[in-house]
Amino acid sequence: MSHKILSKEQLSENVFTAEIEAALVARARKPGQFVIISLNNEYAERIPLTIADADAEKGTIRLIWQRVGKTTAELADLKEGDEIANVAGPLGKPTHIENFGIVACVGGGIGNAPLLPIAKALKQAGNKVCSILGARNKELLILEDEFARLSDELIITTDDGSYGRKALVTEPLEELCKSEKKPNQVFAIGPAIMMKFCCAVTKRYNIPTQVSLNTIMVDGTGMCGGCRIEFDGQPKFVCVDGPEFDGHKVNFDLMMKRLGAYKDLEQKAHEKYQKHRCKIGLDKT
Repeated sequence: MSHKILSKEQLSENVFTAEIEAALVARARKPGQFVIISLNNEYAERIPLTIADADAEKGTIRLIWQRVGKTTAELADLKEGDEIANVAGPLGKPTHIENFGIVACVGGGIGNAPLLPIAKALKQAGNKVCSILGARNKELLILEDEFARLSDELIITTDDGSYGRKALVTEPLEELCKSEKKPNQVFAIGPAIMMKFCCAVTKRYNIPTQVSLNTIMVDGTGMCGGCRIEFDGQPKFVCVDGPEFDGHKVNFDLMMKRLGAYKDLEQKAHEKYQKHRCKIGLDKT
């Protein structure tokens, strides 16, 4: 069964979103879960992508991805009306949602995508939601409007000061933790280094913090071992034990080392794909 791309757009440089037919997944998915997709049935790489949103009535899911490797580049080159061969899911443990009171949702870069359905569910559960979104510059900021609609307070930071506050997300997070509206729970998703320092902040104030480690996943089923992390001194697999964990117990330094394990291979595969596209003229305008 193939899955048609109903709509597709580019959100920022190398970041894309698409609405895809996947009725069974749309009806069953919960915040925090992901799917495994493969673009064709013959020798296709399988990649995990977080479900950014779903419409059970329409039978569609929304995916957001960054063009960083061969398969994400191929996916970015597909058009409305094209089809994806396989979409399997929902996979992973859902986010624990309840009325915590005040929650802070901290997103960095592409991490805003998996954070969005969590923030939406937290708001629907009655929480007061403060969202802090960070990006290197204004052009790379994604999903601001969506977060503005569901957040009681929205803080934007950019590394270069081109939009919002010139700061890292940890700065307003610490201000929030020290204020009278101290959050009862924090959710942080973004680059591993960002999540590490967010957790360092919240640990000082004894605020429970959930992080999503989806960027380290490979096959998404627990068989390859590529997403093994150290959690509270014990080995865990992000795809089957997570993808969300208590951030205060994650060994981020070890995770960051493992994140680079396939970097060279991914880069070579991407370069080979780009050369192939040039030869057949797909990127000529």
